[in-house]
Amino acid sequence: MRNATRPRSAHPPAGAHVDRFGGIDEAAPRPRACEPDYSAIAESAEFLDLRARLRRFVFPMSAVFLIWYLGYVIAAAYLPEFMGIRLVGEINVGLLMGVGQFASTILITALYLRFASRQIDPRVFELHREATGEESE
Repeated sequence: MRNATRPRSAHPPAGAHVDRFGGIDEAAPRPRACEPDYSAIAESAEFLDLRARLRRFVFPMSAVFLIWYLGYVIAAAYLPEFMGIRLVGEINVGLLMGVGQFASTILITALYLRFASRQIDPRVFELHREATGEESE
């Protein structure tokens, strides 16, 4: 098989040209001070406040979405006359509510991303920096 690839050996043959990035042969391990005390972090006021803040957003938003979704499913199953009401041309209540499911999902996702980037992520990075002494990536 002329075009078949051969597995590369760990070490190139003697005299072969090897590309190296900056002359580095191997990866250097990142120095770490010590493992963070996870139980102390979990009990800290900053972490508990962070969890509470996240819960105050996630649980109500999840409840609103589940009620909205179940309302749509129940209306589709038990109120076909209501869902069939025409609003404009061929567009009826059922179609509008179905498209509304997608729109609400996108809206909730956008709201969560905004909330996380403003309220959660900066505080998580700060907790990480305090616990490890290194900057987050």
